[in-house]
Amino acid sequence: MYRAKKLQIFSGTANMELSTEIAEHIGVSLGKAEIKRFSDGEINIYIGESVRGANVFIVQPICYPANENLMELLIMMDAMKRASAKSINAVLPYYGYARQDRKTRARDPITAKLVADLLTTAGADRVITMDLHAGQIQGFFDIPVDHLKSLPILSNYFRSKNLTDAVVVSPDMGGVTRARELAERLHLPIAIIDKRRPEPNVAEVMHIIGNVEGKTVIMIDDIIDTAGTISQGAQALLEHGAKEVYACCTHPVLSGNAIKRLQESPIKEIVVTNTIPHKLEGTKIKVLSVAPLIGDAIIRIHEELSVSKLFD
Repeated sequence: MYRAKKLQIFSGTANMELSTEIAEHIGVSLGKAEIKRFSDGEINIYIGESVRGANVFIVQPICYPANENLMELLIMMDAMKRASAKSINAVLPYYGYARQDRKTRARDPITAKLVADLLTTAGADRVITMDLHAGQIQGFFDIPVDHLKSLPILSNYFRSKNLTDAVVVSPDMGGVTRARELAERLHLPIAIIDKRRPEPNVAEVMHIIGNVEGKTVIMIDDIIDTAGTISQGAQALLEHGAKEVYACCTHPVLSGNAIKRLQESPIKEIVVTNTIPHKLEGTKIKVLSVAPLIGDAIIRIHEELSVSKLFD
């Protein structure tokens, strides 16, 4: 008797809560895997069930600590490959090192490409990721890449708030395409903050392109890291007459004092997704889950259906 294709979901330690949500959405249990450390810090992984002939999906964002989480993923994929999995699908809700996607100075590495090579060499047959910092990173791979977008989730949330006389704002010139997509979904105009960055992790707001006076502003970015760009942008928008400011992003990296900076900023609410885990209770940061979207993508890949239909 023919046996249907097996679907198995495994997780590294980077975001176990999201992995569990994804598995529950699909209707399967998380695969059994023990992830430990030897006394010298080396990673030891044991897969506790057969994966022979299965379509295996390993959920692991490459977030802090990025190197540890990346190595966990690579070792887990190697174990799956040696255990005769039919296909190995790396699910990276957050693709770490994506900001190192080109040379900006002499002798700079292109680490985003190196990560792509490592994933492929370790055994990935496919990569599923979300809102890459640079969409061109898909071209660093010679295997299929499914690039999911959080815009439907973010736009549905803001639509439900029934904001009046609003405008979508890009916090820099590089995010204009993203802001335009959100603006089109919400049928709103767009404005842009023109800024200069004198050194890494320091943003200096210059001026606003577009009209924000008397309007409710929705700032959108792909990543909030130190929160300097968003916080200074919000202050500049209010100085230019904005009524109130909301902010949203897909990936809440939130390094250093970012959460404190956001709490002290004039932003009314910050909307993020759970691609990266944080304890944000008691803050003005609202977390939306991407588990249903990733779960639906996994189902469609497993059943050999179009993933792009999720965004039509």
